[in-house]
Amino acid sequence: MTASRKSMGLHLGVLVVLAALFFILPPYHTGNMARIMVLAIYAMGYNFLFGYTGLLSLGHALFFAAGMYGFGMTVTQLGLPVPVAFAFGILAAAVVSLFIGLLALRTSGVAFMIVTLMFAQAGYLTILYFGEYTRGDEGFVIKQAQRTVAGIDLTSEGGRYGAAFILFAICFLLLARLVQSPFGRTLIAIRENEERTRMLGYDATRLKLQAIVVSGAVSGMGGATYALLFGYVGATFATVQYSIFPLLWVLLGGAGTTVGPLIGVLFMFYLIDISSSYTDAYMLIAGVVLVLLTMFAPQGLAGELRKRVMPWLP
Repeated sequence: MTASRKSMGLHLGVLVVLAALFFILPPYHTGNMARIMVLAIYAMGYNFLFGYTGLLSLGHALFFAAGMYGFGMTVTQLGLPVPVAFAFGILAAAVVSLFIGLLALRTSGVAFMIVTLMFAQAGYLTILYFGEYTRGDEGFVIKQAQRTVAGIDLTSEGGRYGAAFILFAICFLLLARLVQSPFGRTLIAIRENEERTRMLGYDATRLKLQAIVVSGAVSGMGGATYALLFGYVGATFATVQYSIFPLLWVLLGGAGTTVGPLIGVLFMFYLIDISSSYTDAYMLIAGVVLVLLTMFAPQGLAGELRKRVMPWLP
């Protein structure tokens, strides 16, 4: 069996398992899995830039928040239909990422990381400044009646899980295809040796800008999906904390692997969920586990699988 067929089988198998879990797990865990799939969309967007292009960003919370506010404000304040507002949220994140990419790519390395962090913080302060419209730290709730598509109530258990699964599957399969395309292979070449890639005639700056826009749009889709399915939009999601989370998820799951973001979100979500049921010091437990994983599985869980068992893992 060729590597491409193995890859397709793996991705379809993951989706089959996720679909089956809805009929197996109790309601509490199906709700958790819906949230995990939504956050995994965000992590996949981050992984496309960091894992495959080699650009370390600390400002992705801005893209997540742009998608969230782009959807939330248009559906509540302008009364746009859910599909139109959802598309607007993704477009808002793409436009913001294009603008930031044009400026941030004037730098590289640590400077790029700092610039993206500064832009994200500026975005957070902008949300607070226009609190009359954004409701600032308090945020706002999207009514149940505004979270319905084609007569399907997305606040119900089945509606929420189904929508999360469909949107996750779309991103999962499209990004899996994209990273194995010539465009994705070129991004990997830039990550490994940018100067050599330039010598071969590729416009590395243009390709990195395209990667930032794709990454920002997918991350924005994660934010819009979160607002749609869980009905809350708040400035908390634009803080530095939500720029650090996707980095941790990707490092845990395996940077530069298509299944790594899902594994990282799933692992960290349940690590905190289980440890918090035993002690108030659950973040200490999470920190110790993260340090141990970093020491003994430096390439992440999926990265170690690729290194030891599945070299064809994309």
